[in-house]
Amino acid sequence: MNKEGWRKFAIASAFAIAMAFLEAVFVVYLRKLYYPAGFGFPAVFPLEPFVYKLELFRELATMIMLACIGLLAGKKFYDKFAYFLYSFAIWDIFYYIFLKITIGWPSSLLTWDTLFLIPVQWVGPVLAPILASFSMIILAVLLLHFSEKKKKVFLDVKERLLLIAGSFVILYTFLYDYSHLIIEGGFLSNLASLLTNPKFHQVMMAYVPIDYNWILFASGEIMIIIAIILFYERYRK
Repeated sequence: MNKEGWRKFAIASAFAIAMAFLEAVFVVYLRKLYYPAGFGFPAVFPLEPFVYKLELFRELATMIMLACIGLLAGKKFYDKFAYFLYSFAIWDIFYYIFLKITIGWPSSLLTWDTLFLIPVQWVGPVLAPILASFSMIILAVLLLHFSEKKKKVFLDVKERLLLIAGSFVILYTFLYDYSHLIIEGGFLSNLASLLTNPKFHQVMMAYVPIDYNWILFASGEIMIIIAIILFYERYRK
């Protein structure tokens, strides 16, 4: 990678790490307010609708900021995509690093966490998003590496399909628990009023995630890794 490439990498890294620190500090404040005895499941319900909506917009703002890094740093589409992936992954990894440094959480990489809230709550062991982030970093670095050496770099149809399929499989493992509670509890027709639904509050106050589908997660990661290998071999030759 040339000097300009390393400079952009350094700036993207610094931005993502700083964002991760701000995110971690904000979450520390929330947990001090809602989980004074320490974060864990079952979740605190009912969460004020106003606070929940602020959380949704905070997460949306985070995605926009990370997307802006890609748009500013990259010149071509796949360069922009690569910088977004890289920034997202670095942000996610360092978010957990800063939580560990500041409040000693998580106690282990298998500790469950609320990962995201859009479109519904994602849950899973901390190790899962960290592993996914490392895959994102590898793909981003390869995209940028070959983009510097070739005039045009792209993911072919097979590689895109594998990446999309693998990503959806992993996403399914994060969304399964919460979606299952909504569907099985008959709350699907009242999504807009979940936060004020006392029956849903009872369900969530008793919900403690136990089993994560590591086999399905591994299958999604394998599809992504195969796509990365195919891309690497195609351009290495």
